[in-house]
Amino acid sequence: MKVIIVGGGKIGYYLAKTLMEHGHKPTIIEKDRELCSHLATQLDITTFCGDGSSKDILEDAHAGDANALVCVTGSDQDNLICCQLGKHEFHIPQTIARVNNPKNMEVMKKLGVDIPISSTDTIARLVEREIDVSRFRHLLSLNRGEASINEIQIPEGSALHGKLLMEISLPAECVIVSITRDGKFIIPRGFTQLMEKDLLLIVAQNTVLHEIEKLFSKLA
Repeated sequence: MKVIIVGGGKIGYYLAKTLMEHGHKPTIIEKDRELCSHLATQLDITTFCGDGSSKDILEDAHAGDANALVCVTGSDQDNLICCQLGKHEFHIPQTIARVNNPKNMEVMKKLGVDIPISSTDTIARLVEREIDVSRFRHLLSLNRGEASINEIQIPEGSALHGKLLMEISLPAECVIVSITRDGKFIIPRGFTQLMEKDLLLIVAQNTVLHEIEKLFSKLA
């Protein structure tokens, strides 16, 4: 997935690095020319030097092709304007803004930001969960965001079709709670056979969510 990150500071840097490690294609927009050069060298990704709240810069970054726009500058006003431009001018499916002042959280929501977030630690996982809604859906956070309950559907042509649950290598920090198949509710055991189009309910620590999604999305 293509993600445009506006703001190349510490948060933007680590977000881009995390997304790259997970196989995504981030692009960074940053005002500071020296920082732009540093990011391009360190991460070996496309960077644009300019104001992310400018329509011209977003156009240069091919914002119309992006799956998500994540604005993490130190200015709530810039983050808001950037998200509004991304949504209304370029029709980006998901806009996510860092909220530096928690008092601005509700204002951001009312003014059209899809996901305003003040806790920067979870931004990378949040981006992946919100974009890939077709297979993986976050339902509920547990223990202050340390773990979560999620739905994931096994795609057609999956490499796991026909395998027994005991035959797949699930992370230790993950439990499959139930399987829904053709409207039938199944409590799984080790000998339960997995089938394409199965809808699984999974409880897992958030640190292994990407590993789980990758496992269940493999095709034969």
